[in-house]
Amino acid sequence: MVVQGFTVDLNKPLVFQVGHLGEAYQEWVHQPIVSKEGPRFFKSDFWEYLTRNEWWVIPLIWLPVVCWSLSRAVSFGNTIPEVVLLTVFGIFAWTLVEYTLHRFLFHIETKSYWGNTMHYLIHGCHHKHPMDGQRLVFPPAATAVLLFPFWNLIKLISTPMTAPAVFGGGLLGYVMYDVTHYYLHHSQPTSEFPKNLKKYHLNHHFRVQDKGFGITSSLWDKVFGTLPPSKLAGKSR
Repeated sequence: MVVQGFTVDLNKPLVFQVGHLGEAYQEWVHQPIVSKEGPRFFKSDFWEYLTRNEWWVIPLIWLPVVCWSLSRAVSFGNTIPEVVLLTVFGIFAWTLVEYTLHRFLFHIETKSYWGNTMHYLIHGCHHKHPMDGQRLVFPPAATAVLLFPFWNLIKLISTPMTAPAVFGGGLLGYVMYDVTHYYLHHSQPTSEFPKNLKKYHLNHHFRVQDKGFGITSSLWDKVFGTLPPSKLAGKSR
C-alpha cells in the first residue's frame, strides 16, 4: 500500500518502508548517501545477516566451481587451447549479461509497493548507499539459484562437450565483475586504466544514472548508445 507524503526513517529497517514512497521512490533512491556504514534492512537478525557479505567470499566460493567446470571440459576431450577459447567466449558473453541486467532489470522504474521493495533489494540499496561495502557484491545464495537458468541457457547455445567451458568462463566473468565492482568503489587506483574505469562508474552513480551501465567495460554502452556525455566519461575505455 502506497502512502502519500511518506517519509523514510533511516533509523529504522528500510526494506519494508521504501515501498510506501510510491512514485517518489525513484527520486529518493537516486539521491545517494555517501557513508561506509550501511543501513539496517530487516528487523530480524537472521534476514539481516543474509544481506551482508564480504567481497572475498565471491572468489572463495565460485573460483573452485570455475576450476571444476574447466576440468570437466578437458575431461570431455577438449584441448587446452579449445578450453581457453571457450572460456574467453564465456567471459565475453557475461559482459553482455552484465550490461543487460544492469540496464533493464537493475534500473527498471517502479512505483508500486512491492515493485519498489524488490527493486530496493536488488539494486536500489546500492544506489542509495553506494559505499556500503557489505552489500556491494551479490549474495552467494542468490547467485546459486540464478546459476540454474544460466546453465540451461548455456546448454541451449552450446554442445554438451563445450558447455562446461562456456559455463566456467561465464562464471569467471561474473567473479571478475563483482570483485571489479567492489574495487571501483573502495580502492584508490593510481594507474590510468583503473582510474578511468572508476571515474566512469562513479559518474553513473553521482551524475548520469541513466547512462554508463557497463562495470568492467564501456563496450556495450558504446554498442547500444548509452555512453554518458563525453565531458563526464573522461578517458574511460
